[in-house]
Amino acid sequence: MSSVEFAEAQRVATNPLVTIERRFLIWMAGRLPGWVGSDGLTALALAAMALVGLCFAIAKDHPGALLVAIAGLAINWFGDSLDGTLARVRRQQRPRYGFYVDHIVDCFGVLFVMAGLGWSGYMTPAVAMAFLIAYFILSIEIYLATYCLAEFRLSFWGVGPTELRLLLAAGSLALLYDPRVQILGERYRLFDVGGVVGTIGIFVTLLVSVRRNIRLLYLAEPLQ
Repeated sequence: MSSVEFAEAQRVATNPLVTIERRFLIWMAGRLPGWVGSDGLTALALAAMALVGLCFAIAKDHPGALLVAIAGLAINWFGDSLDGTLARVRRQQRPRYGFYVDHIVDCFGVLFVMAGLGWSGYMTPAVAMAFLIAYFILSIEIYLATYCLAEFRLSFWGVGPTELRLLLAAGSLALLYDPRVQILGERYRLFDVGGVVGTIGIFVTLLVSVRRNIRLLYLAEPLQ
């Protein structure tokens, strides 16, 4: 293990809910009982995403599972958003360990959800796969920028993890009403439309971010 001191990256969040959310999380962290720890919250977040994926997978035959999926998204928000805050409030930070575990758990969580949607029939498997690939590529770009620029970007275009959970929850409620949407006289799966729009949005974000970061790194290390 290197003895070089770890420099924690600056966290950048531009989503509109971030200020209220941060204050609320700090308030909750100060009131949690001592037996609740950051690792337990991270495990809870992962289990919640596995539950969400399972609920999507069975929702065609059991529509009520969509309501359980929404509850799972709320539990995931609680665990995923609060684990780091709790560590900071209690001054028990483990920056490298926390960063690694938190974000590898996020990747598995998204995998569970997209696998459930692809299995469910609410989303075409090819669309689910395309979204998952786009998400993972953007995640790689974010983590590379965190290492190279010491800047960890939590949101783009005012959309962060909390907003994405809210969109997914709203879509889950819409599935109970009608799993299809009409566009230009044709009916498509609601989650296929959302998945395609999301995939395009991620790739656009990826290209913009890559261009920005390459420019910053090029200027930071000019050839002599």
